[in-house]
Amino acid sequence: MVFLPWHLLSAYLLDLAAGDPQWLPHPVRWIGRLVAWTEKSFYPESSSSPLLMRASGFALWTVVIAVVICAARVFIALSGSISAVFGDLVLIWLAYSTLATRSLHKESSRVTRALEAGDLPLARTRLSYIVSRETSQLDRGAILRAVVETVSENISDAIVAPLFYMAIFGPVGALAYKAINTMDSMLGYKNERYRYFGSFAARADDVANWVPARISGWLMVGASALIGGNWRAAASVMMRDAPKMASPNAGYPEAAAAGALGIQLGGTNYYFGQPVQKPLLGDPINNITLETCTRMIRLMYLSSGMAFLMGVCVLEIRRFV
Repeated sequence: MVFLPWHLLSAYLLDLAAGDPQWLPHPVRWIGRLVAWTEKSFYPESSSSPLLMRASGFALWTVVIAVVICAARVFIALSGSISAVFGDLVLIWLAYSTLATRSLHKESSRVTRALEAGDLPLARTRLSYIVSRETSQLDRGAILRAVVETVSENISDAIVAPLFYMAIFGPVGALAYKAINTMDSMLGYKNERYRYFGSFAARADDVANWVPARISGWLMVGASALIGGNWRAAASVMMRDAPKMASPNAGYPEAAAAGALGIQLGGTNYYFGQPVQKPLLGDPINNITLETCTRMIRLMYLSSGMAFLMGVCVLEIRRFV
């Protein structure tokens, strides 16, 4: 079946309206379970050879991608053979499952609501659900910074990148991207267990996000202009500070957000008990407050909307090419 602009519109509106209810079957959660299951089979527990670790990690990555693509294609073909309407619904459902605009807003807002209520322990707990850094010792300012950082970074990972691959390759492409991103989030750590085993997953995610991350940064520059923000600072800070990050991609949306909001992101975070010094992005013109987080959400929605319109344009062009 052909993925059309109206399928994308339906999936996008469904994401804005419903988010990610836990009761609804969700292909991306299934991908996470697939990764966990294959890790049990592929991780060489009896060997610490870097070469074997890398080869095993590559094999796992290949198997997961192949399973996801084949399963999605077969499911779409079977649903379309049952009826055109059922096929359309499956295309919309699969596309919807890869988007997370509403969920990103919902989860970050749960953290800020706890801060508004003065419940710092609850804010730390809720933040731990959406970031990989340790949160148990964070103060109010560090929590607010973490919220802005995770929302800005996930504009690329959770919104723009899925829309980018969906517009080019349909829901199958978006699901393949989500598999790549999920493997990076589960295996791409530089600790003793995953330093070599997860290295291919981490590099593959860098490649997959290279274009979407830069699109995300420029979309935030445009979004900043639309809300009357300092879009010139967003652009200049992004170009100046994004290359500072060890990640080739994360710095673009984060630095654009820092410039647009007139804040400074980065600094020391703790992962697995070890301090990691992240480069400073932006200039400390304003303090990070709850209002800053609200403005970040506005930037996210505007960037998401512009990314959706770009996706529709690409789909329309593909229909006539």
